[in-house]
Amino acid sequence: MWERTLQDLIRGLRANKKDESKFIAQAVDEIRQEIKSKDMELKAAAVLKLTYLDMLGYDMSWASFHVVEVMSSPKYHLKAVGYLAANQSFGPDTDVLMLTTNLLKKDLTSSPNDTAISLNGLSHTISPDLAQDLSRDVVTLLNHSKPHIRKRAVIAVYKTLVKYPEATPFALTRLKERLEDQDLGVVAATINVLCEMVRREPSGYLSLAPQLFRLMTTSSNNWMLIKLIKLFGFLSPYEPRLVKKLQPPITELISTTPAISLLYECVHTCIVGGMLLHASGDSLAELCVTKLAAFLQDPDQNLKYIALLALAKIVPTHRNLVAQYQDMILSSISDQDLSIRMRALDLLSAMVTRDNLQSIVQQLLSHLVGPDTSSLPTAAQSLALNISSSTSDGAGPILAPTQLSSYRLTLVQHLLTTCSHDTYDNVVDFQWYLSVLLDLTYVASVKVGDQIRDQLVDIVARVRGVKRWAVELMTRLVRDDTFLANAQEEGSCAEVLWAAAWICGENSREIAEPQKLLPHLLQPNVSFLAPETIGAYLQAAVKLFGSWSMELSEDWDSGRIQDIREVVDTLISRLENFTSHSEVEVQERAANAVQLFNFIRADLASASFRPEDDSTAGPPANETSQNPTYPKSLLLINPLFSAYELNSVNTAAQDCIPVPESLDLDVWIVPPPREYTVPEAAPDDDTQEGERPLTKKKLKGKGKRKGKEKMSQAETLGSQTDPIPSAGPSETEEDKAEREKRRLERMELRRHDPYYIPDKPYSATSANDIDAIPVVHLDDLPPLSQVAETQYPSLLRDSASVIPSEPFVVDKNGEMPEGAISPPSSKLDPTPPMVTSSIDTAPQVLSSFPAYVVDEEIPRMKTPEPIKVKRTKKKGVSSAKSRRTVVE
Repeated sequence: MWERTLQDLIRGLRANKKDESKFIAQAVDEIRQEIKSKDMELKAAAVLKLTYLDMLGYDMSWASFHVVEVMSSPKYHLKAVGYLAANQSFGPDTDVLMLTTNLLKKDLTSSPNDTAISLNGLSHTISPDLAQDLSRDVVTLLNHSKPHIRKRAVIAVYKTLVKYPEATPFALTRLKERLEDQDLGVVAATINVLCEMVRREPSGYLSLAPQLFRLMTTSSNNWMLIKLIKLFGFLSPYEPRLVKKLQPPITELISTTPAISLLYECVHTCIVGGMLLHASGDSLAELCVTKLAAFLQDPDQNLKYIALLALAKIVPTHRNLVAQYQDMILSSISDQDLSIRMRALDLLSAMVTRDNLQSIVQQLLSHLVGPDTSSLPTAAQSLALNISSSTSDGAGPILAPTQLSSYRLTLVQHLLTTCSHDTYDNVVDFQWYLSVLLDLTYVASVKVGDQIRDQLVDIVARVRGVKRWAVELMTRLVRDDTFLANAQEEGSCAEVLWAAAWICGENSREIAEPQKLLPHLLQPNVSFLAPETIGAYLQAAVKLFGSWSMELSEDWDSGRIQDIREVVDTLISRLENFTSHSEVEVQERAANAVQLFNFIRADLASASFRPEDDSTAGPPANETSQNPTYPKSLLLINPLFSAYELNSVNTAAQDCIPVPESLDLDVWIVPPPREYTVPEAAPDDDTQEGERPLTKKKLKGKGKRKGKEKMSQAETLGSQTDPIPSAGPSETEEDKAEREKRRLERMELRRHDPYYIPDKPYSATSANDIDAIPVVHLDDLPPLSQVAETQYPSLLRDSASVIPSEPFVVDKNGEMPEGAISPPSSKLDPTPPMVTSSIDTAPQVLSSFPAYVVDEEIPRMKTPEPIKVKRTKKKGVSSAKSRRTVVE
């Protein structure tokens, strides 16, 4: 009978590429016949062909038992085929593994060839049961006379300990002995295994430190030194004495070794092992930073990447050393490799201080501005430049970063996170930072408007001295019709307009002529914005008019009555356009504002005023405030929004308010339906109301009259005191089941009730594809240098001077209620608000917006007194029997 060999199978596969599945199906049928043969040579050949097919993705699990048969062959070349097939197809869940225990025990104690092949197979196919049964046999082979057996046994011991950790104490003693082995291959294998084991549980291997230290100081093998250095990096945090012991040899290795891999491993071990935090670690830290800085100038991209990773770990402890190489790190932002640019961003975010924040931010902003197309080279010039740069020894020219949306988004997020770290702790000049936020609004071209909006509102609420400058910037943004037109484009930061409207409305007293900003807030193009932004615009328009009318009442001139009427008529006509908006919130705000202004218009139309010559003479002596010279409707709107000043609130303020002792959270706020509260008429007249929840029952005659009387009494009692009867001791099991059923029904209704706040709010997750966000070039926008130039006169009060005369004070903690208690789960920050340096010593403003100067302090609104919370004394707790129980 002629059989097909493995070579024939491979040739057939190559010859039948068009109908490969049919050929393989025929070959598998032949293999099924051959593998059942009693001839071990034929069976091994069939197993070998199945192993090849398994490599191609075809299943051979059905032949597992036959593989074990080939493994048990006394001939070495057949046993090798069986172990090869087992390594390829067996797994921890293979059923026939339990049949191999005795076979492996026999092979482990057989000839060196059989022992070597069985150790190789055991390392691939070991299971927890095999590890438990064969652990002592494998550990015993660590003392074998053949070095290649000891080396394989070391690897097999590691695989055994992974599956059966209980054998670690017994195996560790023998592994210590292998560190003194005469064969360097066995020592290297042992160190490799120990490195993996120490990574899992470092504290259990501290006793190996003396032997490992001796090997590190005597070995010249770079590969072995790398593993030893890694071992000490894992052990050093658990043994502080190792830090002082390791510093001299590691410092010598860093200074003398020419191997880049060993050098980096030494630096990494110094970082993770805490050696740089030691008292004498400053010189070592300086040496490590110097070596890593040299990697940044290497043309090898891999070295640049690992250097940036290592420097990012050194920055938290030695920021001043890393700051010396700020220019090199900034140059990595322009690298062609996107991964290197990302790591450079992480490093820059970590090394920011008050001194270098502005320079770093300006460098990052320059990457968001697109290159000038007029200065770009032609195609021929680019080709010649690439050829010359590839043939030269130096690095190629630094090109502008790619305008990928994912990179731009990461860049802007790093910038915002860096500046707002620790409540703007590194920001010295908030006027500069507000200008930076406005620049980002124009050049970001990615969806970060919500983050910029939140920071604008937060800064204005925390830093009082910057409110006037913020109002100046936001009025420019509101009046920028080009930005409003481009707000519908993909990637625009239209959410910032919400912050602009809110800041202008809340700080309307800072605007000299608020009526000139009203047409921009209510123009027709506003209707294309998001509903929440439109609502903010409408609210800001009402606030601005209220502030303006308040100013008119303080310095009334009856000659301006016609101007007021025209402004009111214009507001009503424009607000009516929003009363038919598709969003209910916009409709409500617009309708409310229209009604307010209709009232003001009616009052202005029917009011009578003094003559012009008496308007400046002041009120007569007998005139009271009940009859002012100006229309009373001018004071209608402003008190609605100026009663309290909106300040930042401490995050733990709500938790610090004590719960009143009289508050009972178990009492019904709204009584349940009557059938749940009306008690059942008991047959016994002595039964008290409220002893048990009563069910609806049809009564006749005298019982019916008694039931009605008790129902009326229960309703009267529920309306006066507690609407819920208490569950007395006479409650039956049926009543308990019915009560529980009603409670579950109420919980189900609450779960679908949109007005019920659950205990665990839903968390929304977003899975936005960053790479799918297109890059929008805002070609119609003016350049940054021209943003400050406006054709309108400035609306800011005393706009020639907006720089405050006092330092910026950041309210980090926020307001707290008076008499609040500290919550047990939160720890308040006891540090006082941070006072930054004054404007006189602040760095030069690097933004595109010019600086303004303030000559005098503007009077602020008086902050209302905080609400006082008094805690009542705790009363005695009544007994359980007298306590009212709520029946749900």
